[in-house]
Amino acid sequence: MQIGIGLPNQVRDMRPGLLPGWAARAEAAGFSTLGTVGRIAYPGVMDTVALAAAAGATSRIGLLSNVLLGTVWPPVLLAKEIAGIDGVSGGRVTLGIGIGGRPDDFVADGLGPKGLGKRIDADLEVYRDVWNGKPVGGGDNPAVPPGTREVPLLFGGFAPNALARMAKWGQGYIGGSMPAAMVADAFGKAREAWREGGRDGEPRLVAIVYFALGEPATGREKVGDYYSNMGEMAKVVVDNVRTTPETVRTAVREFADLGADELIFNPATDEIDDVERLAEIVL
Repeated sequence: MQIGIGLPNQVRDMRPGLLPGWAARAEAAGFSTLGTVGRIAYPGVMDTVALAAAAGATSRIGLLSNVLLGTVWPPVLLAKEIAGIDGVSGGRVTLGIGIGGRPDDFVADGLGPKGLGKRIDADLEVYRDVWNGKPVGGGDNPAVPPGTREVPLLFGGFAPNALARMAKWGQGYIGGSMPAAMVADAFGKAREAWREGGRDGEPRLVAIVYFALGEPATGREKVGDYYSNMGEMAKVVVDNVRTTPETVRTAVREFADLGADELIFNPATDEIDDVERLAEIVL
């Protein structure tokens, strides 16, 4: 199982200037992937901006939106943005995508928080067309340069339609920021949807765990703030923040036992020394 680390792009009161250095230190430490968290109506840095900053500060580490809210974007603009970051990075981007659920994230005119399943299905067709160089805007010009690839996709979500979408379009599935026992059921359903979709092999399975080693109390507080709209589930996520070497190692064992291909530790603070603290434990 590979071990990745998130960027603190959606930690309340985070310092944007830390992102390039965080990315560089994560690559030097040997993590497999840098992940981002996606929201609009929250005081952080857009996941596309964070990924672009990470692309410029690194040369080898994978880049994953974990997950980006596809339905809040006009699809041609998002497809062009992601293709650009992927190109700049040398083909290191995986687009982890979901439909969102918080109404305040839908700030673009005409893209409200309704009909999201049908919208993302249509958007996925647009992404593919853009990446394959089809003209946009009613003219003759494509949005991307020659050689642009179809960016690999991972999907989050729990509804049957989300899992079917993953089997049709994706390389795999991203579990929620929940305890391993709760993620196990989602992984099982993702594998089942993959088989029912006629796909060969197994889906790539990615798990997420929050951690805060240098400032554990602050980390729990900030995770609770981010998930404050989730009611009782917010407490489940907060209680699952890993704050000691032993609980971090336990997370690695738990998700390896589930058959996860990659475990990404999302930072609950922007305490940059947590990059090395985590690496010393898990790498």
